[in-house]
Amino acid sequence: MTQIPLMPKATAVWLVEHTALSFEQIAEFCGLHVLEVKGIADGDVAHGIKGMDPISSGQLTREEIRKGQDNSNYRLQLAKSKVEIPPVKTKRVPKYTPLSRRHDRPNAILWLLRSHPELRDSQIMRLVGTTKPTIEAIRERTHWNSANLQPQDPVALGLCSQIDLDAEVRKASKRVEQERRDAGIDVDAEQEEAAAGTLLPAEETSNPDAFANRHDGRPAAKDDEDERELTIEDVFGTQPDRT
Repeated sequence: MTQIPLMPKATAVWLVEHTALSFEQIAEFCGLHVLEVKGIADGDVAHGIKGMDPISSGQLTREEIRKGQDNSNYRLQLAKSKVEIPPVKTKRVPKYTPLSRRHDRPNAILWLLRSHPELRDSQIMRLVGTTKPTIEAIRERTHWNSANLQPQDPVALGLCSQIDLDAEVRKASKRVEQERRDAGIDVDAEQEEAAAGTLLPAEETSNPDAFANRHDGRPAAKDDEDERELTIEDVFGTQPDRT
């Protein structure tokens, strides 16, 4: 994103009044439309706005202005500030839920508790805008309406977005995996075991003959008679007419 000076319209007013820069140069430097700058020059825009000197504020140098006046194709560069302004952290406000959808929150909480037990209560509170006592009551089935609750997806109910839900689930999964690694549990081995499927019984793995007779997970045939092809006699129970 291109940086623009503080108070761009006031800066544009000063540049229009005190320099010979083109409208395009001023518009690009201040992040305005060319017609806005032309309106400032004509007196139709920015009535009552006092021009701000970008040189005294350290946002533009005289050399930059001179370069721009000598070459109409030159693009002014915003001077680097000598003082670093730390980014302002916006405080997260509690999630607002419309009155028409507040009765759906217990169903959404029940769905989250069943479908994603790895989520912390604080994450559920962020997603659906509820309180910790409500989550505990639904988890312990002490909620006043527990008998009538039906688990429902909070995304389908419009209580949160799919992006927010996926982000919280991904964060919770990473946390659970890290906790299991810290506890000395081999997560990779468990994943490989789950992907490999069910282990074979010990009777078959210890008996090579029984293991060799397995075919696609089905027991071997009892005798050769079971594997022979069906004949006409087997199907119709009569001899074919050979006359």
